[in-house]
Amino acid sequence: MLVSKLPNVGTTIFTRMSQLALETGAINLSQGFPDFDGPQALREAVARHVMQGRNQYCPMTGLPALRQQVAAKIVRSYGVQRDADSEITITPGATEAIFCAVQAMIRPGDEAIVLDPCYDSYEPSVELAGGRCVHVPLALPDFAVDWQRLADAITPRTRLIFLNSPHNPSGALLTRVDLDRLAELIRGRDIHVISDEVYEHLIFDGQRHASVLAHEELYQRAFVVSSFGKTYHVTGWKTGYVVAPPALTAELRKIHQYVNFCGVTPLQFALADFMAACPEHVEELPAFYQAKRDLFCDLLADSNFTFSRAPGTYFQLADYSAIRPDLDDVAMAEWLTREHGVAAIPVSVFYQSAPKDMRLVRLCFAKREETLRQAAEKLCAV
Repeated sequence: MLVSKLPNVGTTIFTRMSQLALETGAINLSQGFPDFDGPQALREAVARHVMQGRNQYCPMTGLPALRQQVAAKIVRSYGVQRDADSEITITPGATEAIFCAVQAMIRPGDEAIVLDPCYDSYEPSVELAGGRCVHVPLALPDFAVDWQRLADAITPRTRLIFLNSPHNPSGALLTRVDLDRLAELIRGRDIHVISDEVYEHLIFDGQRHASVLAHEELYQRAFVVSSFGKTYHVTGWKTGYVVAPPALTAELRKIHQYVNFCGVTPLQFALADFMAACPEHVEELPAFYQAKRDLFCDLLADSNFTFSRAPGTYFQLADYSAIRPDLDDVAMAEWLTREHGVAAIPVSVFYQSAPKDMRLVRLCFAKREETLRQAAEKLCAV
């Protein structure tokens, strides 16, 4: 008789809502991917490298040229040097990087702290390693860290703490002060950090990303994960990377080599070429996505939804309390899709135990202007 190792895991809400959008013909603002292509020069580079025969395995750690470009970007973005050979690993997506980091650190009986609401891959990765997650809710309405609750959750079994900034689903940002407080809290303890920074370049209103890469004390016990897919509008390429001190990188690579071994070779060549030729792409991202956020929020200003503009990511939360307070957010997301032609994600699915009165849905604004205008028109009619 088969006994599931993940008995509580089914098809993710992201898959279900995208499928429902497809079935109903709704505008899909649920799953987090753009409806526009990545840069033309990047796409042309892939075709060029495929035709030039760069289609066999690349090194397990990632293409050296791409690791060097990541190291250069870290210097430009955060002013710190991270060694391309011993600290940077290219992975087939950020989720694989997170999985391998968890497997490297968690042993049976260990605990990992996650801050709810959180990305859905964290807990299954911990459970598959024989550990368990301790859920600490972020403080509403700003999704800030409740430092007392976090301190109270730490036990002698705590081995990992997950960070995510900019935060999915809320867009909230951690500050340097937050990182200092975490460093103080875990100083002298055998606790490591996985810092999910896949939206690191999607930060608005003149704010700057407080990266664990630039916090020397935290970095020495951290895995910092990012995503080429998010940064270069190519989520389907499933290519990411993880940066960690040499000893932690060595442990992660032991796992990585038996999960995927390496990422897709021509994609890595293309990314290395584009990053070298167009370093300004990263600097232009905040304004690019802020314009989309502002357009979408301006269009929703006269709707019956209430919201505060997201400080980061390409997601906007919207409160529907004034529309259908009788519906929980899962039912509301389905109702919006079926009855009003716009697919959203319910925020409660990011929680172990969501507040009973929460009436929030997440909308993705990584879309063409035409898509955002059409979706906003439908949402304003709700």
